[in-house]
Amino acid sequence: MSNFYKFYRPFLFLFSPELAHSLSIFVLKYGLLRFGRKNTHPILNTKVWNLSFPTPIGLAAGYDKNAEVPEEILKLGFGFTEVGTITPKAQPGNLKPRIFRLIKDNGVINRLGFNNGGLGPAKKRLNKINERGRRGIVGANVGANKTSDDRIEDYIIGLEALEGLADYYVINISSPNTPGLRALQSKKSLEDLLGKTIKARDGFKSWAPLLLKVAPDLTEEDIKDISEVAMDKKIDGLIIANTTILRPESLTSQERCQSGGLSGRPLFELSTKTLRSFYKSTMGKIPLIGVGGVEDGETAYKKIKSGASLVQIYSSLVYEGPNLAIKISNQLDALLIKDGYKSVAEAIGADVKY
Repeated sequence: MSNFYKFYRPFLFLFSPELAHSLSIFVLKYGLLRFGRKNTHPILNTKVWNLSFPTPIGLAAGYDKNAEVPEEILKLGFGFTEVGTITPKAQPGNLKPRIFRLIKDNGVINRLGFNNGGLGPAKKRLNKINERGRRGIVGANVGANKTSDDRIEDYIIGLEALEGLADYYVINISSPNTPGLRALQSKKSLEDLLGKTIKARDGFKSWAPLLLKVAPDLTEEDIKDISEVAMDKKIDGLIIANTTILRPESLTSQERCQSGGLSGRPLFELSTKTLRSFYKSTMGKIPLIGVGGVEDGETAYKKIKSGASLVQIYSSLVYEGPNLAIKISNQLDALLIKDGYKSVAEAIGADVKY
């Protein structure tokens, strides 16, 4: 953590988490933050889906929900960023308060409920960014409205509306804060969902990868079923994983009993175990993005050796500050070199035994 962030973090924590988040968006949007240096480590350059990532470290969906600051995020040293989750219609989300810092545990609990401004404003912003020549990889994460009568149709609407505006697309069916959403992870529902959304994507004028974001709270049978459907339908990638509804006994923060999805350090072991299981179940044939509890080079490295081609962070930014992507990249570079790897790709799945 930079000394500067150590200085102002206590002040930032005087604000509610949601207000602090809004302030950080404001700071980025209006150029009030000095941007860090870009990655200069050739060993971190990696290619996935024919996209060239300067570093495998990206920002997960949930921060830039409305596609307000993707370019500014990339300037913080991220190899890619993911906007959203964006639903067809704007929705306010769940009642406040709905974000809770677990400071003693370096974790966060949220029950936001896909609060966002809808496809219209996000599409306009992404259009504007693309028209002036966007530099860097931006993904778009789409979701279903809480009151939708046909949630699969919502995903299709989202994909078609954002066609050509992102480098990859994500179907988010794993948020625990939209009632019934995770039911789409069942085998039969997933076959229907992926069949229809992949067909929609295949109608794009220019091809783009389509990914599925799943929950960490899955049984081995669930993982087997999802893997079978993913390989059968030829989904391009999986993001593992979203937040968990479980509460580890190790939690000590006062807010640990709040309802919602738990993320940050307490999610690391569970999400990495789930990642490893998916890598084994898919036999390494589908690129995976590892998410959950990554806070330094060591935890990012463990995700990669557990099967992740790319890694995303979010909650750790709350505790470590805006220079975290650069810090992780520097540490990851040193770890790869120390172990004799010449590229990120060589280390993928190194710790997984079939």
